[in-house]
Amino acid sequence: MHPHETLIRAFYEAFARHDAEAMARCYHADIFFTDPVFQSLRGRAAGDMWRMLLSRAKDLEVTLDAADADNDGGTARWTARYTFTRTGRPVVNHVAAMFAFRDGLIVRHYDNFSFWRWSRQALGPVGMLLGWSQLIKWKVRKDAAQALDRFTERDR
Repeated sequence: MHPHETLIRAFYEAFARHDAEAMARCYHADIFFTDPVFQSLRGRAAGDMWRMLLSRAKDLEVTLDAADADNDGGTARWTARYTFTRTGRPVVNHVAAMFAFRDGLIVRHYDNFSFWRWSRQALGPVGMLLGWSQLIKWKVRKDAAQALDRFTERDR
């Protein structure tokens, strides 16, 4: 197994056991992370996002469905099952991830999932009717960014 694939697997093993510190140690200091909700996180903010999410996770189950990597980059498919805390609604989120590496660590991490599919589950009728709209995306992203800012301020 390529060392980068081993690193990806270690990242998701840490995620599955809710160990945000071990996840953050897989990241390079110059990490850039993005997904449909948390966009353009750099450096410590990427690790703080995982710290925040895992500190709130009551019933999160993470499954690594596939992983592959070589010298040029890596990919993973993973699934998260959890209750969205704001609404109490169950979510099953299927995520495709892409990675780039530097110095044996993850330096770029791109997660992609269907925002509309996620919003239908997490937000219920509002997500079903409006989850495709930029207004809902903007509101979810804004709330997530504010929550991360509050978490980071409290954690320092």
